[in-house]
Amino acid sequence: MNPLTVLYRDEALLVVHKPAGLLVHRSPIDRHETEFALQYARSLNDGDHVYPVHRLDRPTSGVLVFARDPGTARKLGQAMMAGGVSKTYRAMVRGWPADSGLIDHPLREEPEDRRLKGIEQPVREARTRFRTLATTAIPVAIERYPTSRYALVELHPETGRKHQLRRHMKHISHPIIGDANHGRGRHNRYFAERFGEGRLMLAATRIAFAHPVSGDPVVIDADPEPSFQRVMSVFSAAGDFGRGELADKSGR
Repeated sequence: MNPLTVLYRDEALLVVHKPAGLLVHRSPIDRHETEFALQYARSLNDGDHVYPVHRLDRPTSGVLVFARDPGTARKLGQAMMAGGVSKTYRAMVRGWPADSGLIDHPLREEPEDRRLKGIEQPVREARTRFRTLATTAIPVAIERYPTSRYALVELHPETGRKHQLRRHMKHISHPIIGDANHGRGRHNRYFAERFGEGRLMLAATRIAFAHPVSGDPVVIDADPEPSFQRVMSVFSAAGDFGRGELADKSGR
């Protein structure tokens, strides 16, 4: 069974929803893996080659764009480099962030090749805008307080550094739930035990760009997958959190 869901397809593009846990393509860090979004996307393209325009981390679910020919991939890649592609993510984080803000915090590159681990890597500018959509507090003492606070945030990366959203949310002391590398272990374990599985609470929910062939605006949305929405039940008073319909905590 193909784990990808087709969100949009035309003569130039194939846009799918990738589930959490699936690699986009082969990686030197996960040499043992045999299943990739790339091969499943190719099967959706009558067996013909597809070309990933961007990537999602393995534990991140959501909208993923493939080009159906090298020329389209090149044009859309150039648009991304020029800031012509808008991406929107939803994340559940520990604590209550400000209503909105800009995280402007440079990040050191994280190479996938283990042979480069001991070599100092360059630091690149990195910017992420965020907006808090909803907050909740549960009566569980996970750390030293009698209650534990969480927020649903909308994230808009203005640059594309590796693990940028996860590292930026850690930087402002609101790590994403389920983040094994940059999160808080006690909170991750609580949600994994409560819902019977652990996952990174980060989902790519929208991408918008000018079509590389026609120039027409393309906007593609995707609801977070069921495993994400199950954890979001802690926001029981927050209403529907799919497709941008959830109002933020201030009611705007």
